[in-house]
Amino acid sequence: MSKGTKRKASPATRTHDVGSSTEQDNTNAANKTRRYEPHSEPHQFFQDHRELEDLWKQAFPVGTEWDQIDLLSKYNWNFSNLEKAFEKDGVLHNLQGKSVFLFSSTEPQLVSFKGESKVTYIPVVVAVVSPFAPSDKIAYTSVQMASEEIFDMKRMKMDWVPYIPLGKRDCSVERFKSQIFVLNCVQRRAGLKHMNLERVEKFKYCIPYIYHPLRDDETQQNTIVHILYPVDPEPIVCQFDWDMDELEDFTNDLILAEELSEDHRDAFKEFVRERVRERRRANREERERRANSRAELSAEKVAAFENMKIYKFYPVATPDTPDVSNVKEPFINRYYGKAHQV
Repeated sequence: MSKGTKRKASPATRTHDVGSSTEQDNTNAANKTRRYEPHSEPHQFFQDHRELEDLWKQAFPVGTEWDQIDLLSKYNWNFSNLEKAFEKDGVLHNLQGKSVFLFSSTEPQLVSFKGESKVTYIPVVVAVVSPFAPSDKIAYTSVQMASEEIFDMKRMKMDWVPYIPLGKRDCSVERFKSQIFVLNCVQRRAGLKHMNLERVEKFKYCIPYIYHPLRDDETQQNTIVHILYPVDPEPIVCQFDWDMDELEDFTNDLILAEELSEDHRDAFKEFVRERVRERRRANREERERRANSRAELSAEKVAAFENMKIYKFYPVATPDTPDVSNVKEPFINRYYGKAHQV
């Protein structure tokens, strides 16, 4: 009986084994069928804009202090306008074989939220439509420096990386042919404590760089400097145009508005003069750099720069975020100049 029982059990066991094998084969086949294959329509993955919901967060806010990066999460900033730009009829939809390169930064602005005005770091996203990456360089500048330094962005652990929409993240980066790239930084916060202070501070003074040989005149005409004058209880945030503003009158207006105290008059004026000297010097150096490099560009590169489009995105208005409608401006930085559209 015991032997007979074992013989009867054997087919059942074998049947179970075959079933397990069949289930495993089906699972493997299903896994194979789920592998991502590039769609024949290159822009189709833009149609569901929620797939790009975290797009703006993937771009590292270049030039922002590490502590201020943490404060960006204080508000639920909404960049649905950036998502919609990739939809049909959006400015980033019909790319015609080009790619979109996104970088982020912050702009300290005096804005109002729930009846209270305060200086807030507003995240902005810049989209560059181009057949190639705008630059593999980053600029470094600070108020202590006599000139700006341009170097490889990888020295700061930054690079352009492909963005994969939320619904496609089960496939490999190699298999997914992304048309969106974000300027990313892989520097870990924990690693900062092992760096010297100068290295840590360098992240704060980085700004996105582009060599644009066709914008020489625009650089020459850029006469605006952004002022963030450190004074208690709140720093003074403003813009000074040395071509349009007279420094003495500009300072008097701030004192009359009680934004600047009389005892800070001379220090503030010297602070502005130093910013103007830095900008003039930087403009001159940039013109010389462009003049020396322009002849080395191929006709293809020149055409690409001529057709390059730059768009700047601010967060849209919501009840949960400060109103930024009155502080929007096309200016990005002195290298990128002004966006074609805000």
